[in-house]
Amino acid sequence: MASFFRSLTRGVQLAGYFVRYGTELLVKRPTTREARADWLHRFCAAALKGLKIEVAVVGSFPERGAVISNHLSYVDIVVFSAVHPCVFVSKAEIASVPVLGWMTTMAGTVYVARGRGGSALKARKGMQAAVDAGLPVVFFPEGTTSNGSGLLKFHSGLLAQAMGSGSITAAHIQYSLTEENEVDVNVADDVCWWDDSKMLPHIFKLLGLRGLRAEVRFADRPIAFSTDELHRKQAAIEARAAVAALGDVREQRVLAT
Repeated sequence: MASFFRSLTRGVQLAGYFVRYGTELLVKRPTTREARADWLHRFCAAALKGLKIEVAVVGSFPERGAVISNHLSYVDIVVFSAVHPCVFVSKAEIASVPVLGWMTTMAGTVYVARGRGGSALKARKGMQAAVDAGLPVVFFPEGTTSNGSGLLKFHSGLLAQAMGSGSITAAHIQYSLTEENEVDVNVADDVCWWDDSKMLPHIFKLLGLRGLRAEVRFADRPIAFSTDELHRKQAAIEARAAVAALGDVREQRVLAT
């Protein structure tokens, strides 16, 4: 029962953040990628702080180039945005997801429609435009979310396009619950969002969690691929190994501000 009322209270808080930052967006109507990325950064950072979701960062978010990470939840996008202004590359279906689609579209996300001619070229142009604007580009090569038990196969198409636009740095995200919750609560089902579970009920339950903590680790340097974008299958294997290695590292944590 306590978690239910916590979900309600935080739901009202979250709605307040949407009203505040949504109004700012409508009034100021930022036109540049930099301004939109900054808007999403401030929005997400304020929301996570207000909802008492802790974010810890190991390493530094690259100022330029691409960042690739494992993918566990819609929360990943909020966390990366809160840490640093950035641009996302995402599958086109995300644009139609309630709330999240609006946020990502307003932030200048580059959408990729799989199986459609010209989609890869469009993604490359979008990524290059973001890089030229001085913004890091974040995408998830798994192409979908998982429960965190292991990494899925990395898709090579978008990775090859990113290789042609500049450096690629590996990152890894994971979640934990630092406080006691109901006996049936666990990270794999109540923080990770996967297996076609309904988003709105999932969000409602997530808002009621106590002690939710996200940790993001960044590699010290870009991935040194042994091949070029023409050998994208091998590059995908090496990229997956770089992200997996970060998941096994234990270093000093530094809280994000």
